[in-house]
Amino acid sequence: MDSSPHLTRRHLVLGAGAGAGAVILTACSGGSAGGSGYGAGAGASSGSASGAGSAGSGTAAGGGAVLAALADIPVGTGVVTKNAAGAPIVVARPTAGTAAAFSAICTHLGCTVASAGKQLDCPCHGSQYNAATGAVLRGPAPKPLRAVAVHVVDGKVVSGAA
Repeated sequence: MDSSPHLTRRHLVLGAGAGAGAVILTACSGGSAGGSGYGAGAGASSGSASGAGSAGSGTAAGGGAVLAALADIPVGTGVVTKNAAGAPIVVARPTAGTAAAFSAICTHLGCTVASAGKQLDCPCHGSQYNAATGAVLRGPAPKPLRAVAVHVVDGKVVSGAA
């Protein structure tokens, strides 16, 4: 008498179904740390307008990273660049002598917004933000972009509070 276990058709079907379910769950999980995984990074501007990205190297006298040259950002607009840690950030110029900054991550599903003049557009679902304030102009984004502390030193926008 043979005491070894025999695989039945039922065992094979159940095993294959469990394996397929695991593959589907893995594929739907997004797989990216720190973001939603749903289009994160899509449409990001890798640099910024008019050489503002080149101003992003180095540090200012106060120790903060230089993010952009104020003169390279037209008043009322913002440029998408990266902070010292490499995260996407919007550097804006609300008035001639002031700067503001916001996370460039859409508050809807975590996609990276793109600069479009006086507004920022999310390429994933059409949300729009005011480039100078980060306020939502059109949803589905539920909240404004998160503010980031910056200040101006010798015409350069520098990370951190003054």
